[in-house]
Amino acid sequence: MSNRTPHTQYAALPYRLNNGRPEVLLITSRETRRWIIPKGWAEKSVKPHAMAAREAYEEAGVRGTVDRRPFGDYRYVKRLSATKSVVCAVTVYLLEVEEELDDWPEKDQRERRWLSPGQAALAISESGLVEMLLRLGIPPE
Repeated sequence: MSNRTPHTQYAALPYRLNNGRPEVLLITSRETRRWIIPKGWAEKSVKPHAMAAREAYEEAGVRGTVDRRPFGDYRYVKRLSATKSVVCAVTVYLLEVEEELDDWPEKDQRERRWLSPGQAALAISESGLVEMLLRLGIPPE
């Protein structure tokens, strides 16, 4: 029996400006090695933007200033095992990276890579995230 209520996750979209151009940091997922952004399950005692920042530290080894307003949201299907998957509703928060650590909790389980928003949009498999990445690459009016 499938549970139709989406599970809530909070994600960080780590970025930096390099010569005035935005770059985003992608990491690999642990099992399938797909390119993703850091995200985790909602916790009652943790504010959504703070959760996103914590995941960025644990999964990507970056710290910085996280925006308290969501940048966007998307849904995807998370595979939990060979036979079980759940629909996740992800709220994404921008995180301006100020510190990139050499050592972090999941360092040995993931790769990380800086890409332009356009390159990142081509690399990721979560289609709902593509629009956000492309929006990040467009300078504000």
